[in-house]
This record gives sequence, structure tokens and C-alpha cells, in this order.
Amino acid sequence: AETLADFFTSARFLIYVGHALSTWGDRMWHFAVSVFLVELYGNSLLLTALYGLVVSASVLLLGAVIGDWVDKNPRIKVAQTSLVVQNTSVILCGVLLMVVFLYKAQLNVLLGGWLLTVCYIFIITIANVANLASTAMGITIQRDWIIVVAGENRNRLANMNATVRVIDQLTNILAPMAVGQIITFGSPLIGCVFISCWNLCSMCLEYYLLRLVYRKTPALAVKGGKKDAESSEELQQLSTGKELDANGQLAKEAPATAGCCQQVAEPFRTFRNGWVAYYNQSIFLAGMGLAFLYMTVLGFDCITTGYAYTQGLNGSILSLLMGASAITGILGTVGFTRIRKCCGLVRTGFISGVLQFSCLVLCVVSVFMPGSPLDLNVSPFKDLLRHLMGEPSLPEATPTSTEPYGWMNVSTAAPDEMMPEVESYVSVSLLFAGVIAARFGLWSFDLTVTQLIQENVIESERGIINGVQNSMNYLMDLLHFIMVILAPNPEAFGLLVLISFSFVAVGHIMYFTYAYRCLRSRLFVCCAPEKAGEGQPADECEKA
Repeated sequence: AETLADFFTSARFLIYVGHALSTWGDRMWHFAVSVFLVELYGNSLLLTALYGLVVSASVLLLGAVIGDWVDKNPRIKVAQTSLVVQNTSVILCGVLLMVVFLYKAQLNVLLGGWLLTVCYIFIITIANVANLASTAMGITIQRDWIIVVAGENRNRLANMNATVRVIDQLTNILAPMAVGQIITFGSPLIGCVFISCWNLCSMCLEYYLLRLVYRKTPALAVKGGKKDAESSEELQQLSTGKELDANGQLAKEAPATAGCCQQVAEPFRTFRNGWVAYYNQSIFLAGMGLAFLYMTVLGFDCITTGYAYTQGLNGSILSLLMGASAITGILGTVGFTRIRKCCGLVRTGFISGVLQFSCLVLCVVSVFMPGSPLDLNVSPFKDLLRHLMGEPSLPEATPTSTEPYGWMNVSTAAPDEMMPEVESYVSVSLLFAGVIAARFGLWSFDLTVTQLIQENVIESERGIINGVQNSMNYLMDLLHFIMVILAPNPEAFGLLVLISFSFVAVGHIMYFTYAYRCLRSRLFVCCAPEKAGEGQPADECEKA
């Protein structure tokens, strides 16, 4: 049995500590950069929207390329490069933000304001580079290193995945709260200094932890090939940097005369090959099912919380609901490990999907309950058309005493002026009851698909397949924002709920198809608990 001292010195614990440091810095930065951009552009959401669009489009287009780079380079090089690029970019962006905050008036005068615009472009570009490096870091640590550290023990892999996800959820709540208080009681400038210093210190400590994990896990130094029979040939090829001919001999070097056009086309070929490889995976339908869950307004993002505010819920209630959502999500990660041991991995995904789908029925019911603003007589494109025709879609803001950097951005204006009148809270209560309860099934389902990808994708393609999976997730997330932009008025939110519910249903139907191809009628039979070292083989499922 593993002692407590052994655990605290193990590679698993070091990965947890490094991941906690990394995600804490990420969550602080993602929260703060949006606040900073709003503050810089005169309380407008334009820069924040542009930043979100650039980030989503970059991961969507470069996800496969990043994954391919992860696959083709040594693990330690990928991890260290991603870590340094990510944290250095955040530090540089923080310094540039400090300069803009200090000298914004002077920059706005120089060159007719173009110098300030250039600063905005650099801030968004550098922040996007940090996000791409974070994506590469997530792929290599959470989708590759964890598998190697867990070894052949599938129970340990499931527990590690669950622990990492709990860390994600805790930091997602606590880190924005911490940096929000620093900005509130200090200033945006102090927030920039704190985040830059945090990333500098965290980068050094994470770099050291990566080296420790690498030394404690010798298997990380070796990357497997596409097939076991080809492993020796691939190692020979990697060691020499030369191709092998049909006879297994080292081929002669081709002249290094690759044209400029060929080099330019290489990322496009990688993009195409990545999507083709993703489509040919046995877990294709499972991955697509997970991606479809991103096309939804039934979550705790800015859209749903904004709608809740129009329905009379104040910041205090919303913060409590977010806390309840986080607790339910953590219970889902814990429940994942228990259900998997009892019923197996594939069945866990099916059970989690049924739980999530059942809970979201409450959200559908809420659309037709008292208090719902759904009005089919109001065009969902009303606000969009009004804006395109040049009419003001929002009332003029009145001066109020506001704390713009608090956790929920609370204003001190009179409640009668700010809070809308609501006939009944039945609809919004059912909506959030369904959303909160569905988090259990959602996070358990997410962990299931994550482990299915880990177990079924060969080692040499882990990076590119997970890169494409990230691209799919971002594509659906981007579509969900476009959907809201086209129908932003509260009267249309009920339609968005119904559309979101339909996408969730399609996603779980995709997973059910995958699961049924794997287990056939055995899908509906709860099996005995898995023994250590046992379980379904990675190639059990049929090709989609």
C-alpha cells in the first residue's frame, strides 16, 4: 500500500501541484483580461468581444497544427516550451497593459490615436498567443503525460482525471474571486502587477516540477509509434532524422529544396490530415457528442447569468447559484469514478448522458411556466435589426456609483431603477434547478469521453486528435455565441433554451450510437465492478 509520504513525493502529486498552479494563473488571467479590456475601451464590450472571437478562431484553425506539433516533438520539450511561451506572453501582456493604463491619455494623442490602437492590437495578439500555448500545455499534460504516469492502471487514470477536473472547478471559482478582490480594493494597475509577478514565480516552480515528474517517470522519455511492430523502426528513424525505405533501410536524404509554396501549404495539410484522422477514430461519435454539448446556453456563462439578471436575480443570489453549480460538478467528478468501477467506462457515459438529459427537461419546462418572458409575437431579431438600422438598442446609461471590478459588478443604484419587475420566479427557478442538477451528469460525461480518447487513441496521434477535439469544442462554443448575437432579447431566450436542449439531445444520441456499437445489448446490463488491471480493451469498439 502507498504511504502518505510516497504519495506526496510521487509523480501524480507533482502533476496535481503543477496543474493547480497553472490553472490558477490561467483563470486569474482569463477573468482579469476581460475586465481590463472593458476598462480600457470606456466600458465597452468591443475589445472583449474581439478578443473572444480571435481566441476561438485561432484554436479552431490551429488546434490540429498545435496537436501535430505536440506529437512530433519530445514530451519535455513541448511542455517546457509551452510553459515558457504561455507565462512569458502573460507577463508581456501585463506590462503592456500597465503602460496603457499609466499613459493612455498621451497614447491617445500621439499619431491621432493610432498608437493606442496598435497597443490594443498587441495586447489581444499576445493574449491569444498565451491562450494557444495554454492549449498546447493542456494537451500534453492532461491528454498525454497523465496517461503515461498512470501506466496500465485504468483505475488510477480515472482517479487522476477526476482529481484534475476537481482542481479545474475549484480554481475556476476561487481564482477570479481572488483577483477580483485585488482589483476592487486596489486598482487595475495593481492587478496587472500581481498577475505578472504570479506568472513569473509560477513559471519557475512549474518548470522545476516538470523536470521532477520527467525524472520520476522514465516512460515519458519514450514516445510510442503507430503500431507495436513499427516501434523499433520509428525509434531508428527518430534517432537519425532520416526516412526508412520499403526494405527497412535508411533512405537517402532528399535534397532540401522544398519550395516556399510547399512550406506554406504544410499547416493546411496538417489541418486536413488531423480532421481526417479524427473522423477515422473509433471514438469519433463520442468526441462529437461531447462537442455538441458546447452549443448551449444552459450553463453558467455570461449569457445565462445576464438573462438571470433580467429576471430579477441579484448578484448575491447568482453567486450562491454558481457555488451550488460548482459543488454539483465536483460531485459529478467523484461520482464518475464510482460509477465507472461499478458499470464500466462506456456505460458510465451512457448513464451520465441520461442524467444530464433528464435534468435539462426542467429547463424546457421552465420556458412555458409563469414568469417566462417567451413571446413568439416578438421577433428574435428585433434588437439586431434595430441596431443595423441605426437605432439605439440600449437605453442611455445613467451615472451611478458602481464597483466595476467586484465579483458580480454590483451597482449602488436604487433597486427600483436597476432590477426589472418580474411577475413570477417559477420559470427562472426551474431553469437554474435544471442547469445546476445537470452539472453532475455533464462533468461525469466529460470525464468519460476524455478517458475514452486517452485509452483508444494511439500514442503517436494523441496530440493531433485532442487538438481537433479542442477545435470542435471551440467551434460549437462559437456557434452558440453567434446564436445569441442573432437573438439577444430576453423574449427569445426560451427559443435558445429549446435549441440548446436539441443540440444536447443530438450529442447524447451520437454517444449512444457509439456505446451501442461497443457493447450492443450489453449496454443496458450493469456489469460487476472492474478488477485491477481488467477492463475493456482499447480496440473493443467497432470503427464508426
